[in-house]
Amino acid sequence: MISSALTIGTGGSGGREGPIAQIGAGFGSYLATILKLSNSDRRVLTVAGLGAGIAAIFHAPLAGAIFAIEVLYREPDFEAESLLPAFIASTVAYCVFCLAFGFKTLFLVQAMTFDNPLLLLPLTVLAGVMAMAGISYVKGFYGIHNLFKKLNLPNALKPAVGAFLTGAIAIGLYFGLASFGEDAQHHSLSVLSFGYGFLQYILTSDLSHNVTGMIVLLLCVGIGKALTTSLTIGSGGSGGVFGPSMVIGGALGAVVGLCFHMLLGDSFSTNEIRMFVILGMAGFFAAAAKTPVSTLIMVSELTGSYTLLLPSMWVCSIAYLLNRKTSIYIEQVSTRLESPAHRGDFIIDILEGLTVRDAMGQLTRDFVSASLDMPLKEMSRFFTDTRQSCFPVLDREGKYYGLFSLNDIRQFLYDSPLAELAVAHDLAQTYEPISLQMNLSDAMSLFAKGTFEELPVVDSNDPEKILGLLRRQDLISTYSAQLLAMRSDDVELPYTVS
Repeated sequence: MISSALTIGTGGSGGREGPIAQIGAGFGSYLATILKLSNSDRRVLTVAGLGAGIAAIFHAPLAGAIFAIEVLYREPDFEAESLLPAFIASTVAYCVFCLAFGFKTLFLVQAMTFDNPLLLLPLTVLAGVMAMAGISYVKGFYGIHNLFKKLNLPNALKPAVGAFLTGAIAIGLYFGLASFGEDAQHHSLSVLSFGYGFLQYILTSDLSHNVTGMIVLLLCVGIGKALTTSLTIGSGGSGGVFGPSMVIGGALGAVVGLCFHMLLGDSFSTNEIRMFVILGMAGFFAAAAKTPVSTLIMVSELTGSYTLLLPSMWVCSIAYLLNRKTSIYIEQVSTRLESPAHRGDFIIDILEGLTVRDAMGQLTRDFVSASLDMPLKEMSRFFTDTRQSCFPVLDREGKYYGLFSLNDIRQFLYDSPLAELAVAHDLAQTYEPISLQMNLSDAMSLFAKGTFEELPVVDSNDPEKILGLLRRQDLISTYSAQLLAMRSDDVELPYTVS
């Protein structure tokens, strides 16, 4: 909290939402420690705390809760079990915060309507521009971050370099825009701190009265904000990327809107330009952060109206799809399947959907067995001709009786008198075979309980006839092959993953 206040309060370009999300998540984790909760409950409280922080600072309780369960993954996936706790935490946090600072939307926006489906065409262009801008922003951000990592200076001094360069950009823009008037110079300083005042300005002003000058100002603030944010945070300053992304997206969205105004004239009015500002904010962050659902909800809560829900869905979806590979949050994993916290959940689910029959490709049909009265000397002859480590024992009618392994005969090999007398009956252990219909999760449990590397397989309709042997390695290979197929989507799997 202290480092974020110092960074943003002294003009560093960063958002207050990122720090409060981390602070809220930290308090959630700390609460789990105090209450001595399990790791799964700790994850729930961490996510709930994250959402509560966003909900309060952004005056967006629903979006905060959805953002918390969505931001963890790059692909369309959610931490679903944390949703209801996030709802509760976000509601409480929003109410407590607003009791102190007032129940109001973050931005004051004039009422807007969406009643022209043809606007979806220029909105598609907006989504494309936001996707490209998001890619450039992420690559530039981490490019600067990597440069600071290579900088031969103590880490404690690197934020000072970033602060100096951030201030230099602000001063350069201030004097560079002198010919555009004092208002332009004043607004150019929005590249510092979180810059919400500039967003409020472009949402309430008539941007079409000086299109050229306004486009220059918007580009300077949008691009300048991307640079100052990268310098501030990339050098080690404490701040979030959420707020700056709103400013960058809003400024660039306004530029696209003004371009369409120049092209279409008065048919593209101030209402549409403001719409492009808001949807630019949404599209840019949806593309950069991989959070399309929570972002489109946030637009509705920021503006206090759901009239832009439909175009938000359009822009956020297209911008997200056009920028699938880059994310401002590099710690995001693709899905729950890739999450270290959920690996154990999916191993059992995948195996429960597969049966021993599904592993028939790895099933050893050609196997060596022993009869009950087969002497040890005779058995030792075929040990060298097979790779089996376990051997079924059959009675005179060819029915399954038991199982023994190579480890079981070691006690006889160096004892000649016993070796002369021992037969397969002496070695056989009564061990229940597995059936073709058994799921592989149960089969793995049997392997885990016993010491055998191979287990006999029977048909449940004829449990006394051995069809083959299933090796422990065959089961693991089957699981790995199915998991690889699921990740690549090359085949339709005979199971579902929750």
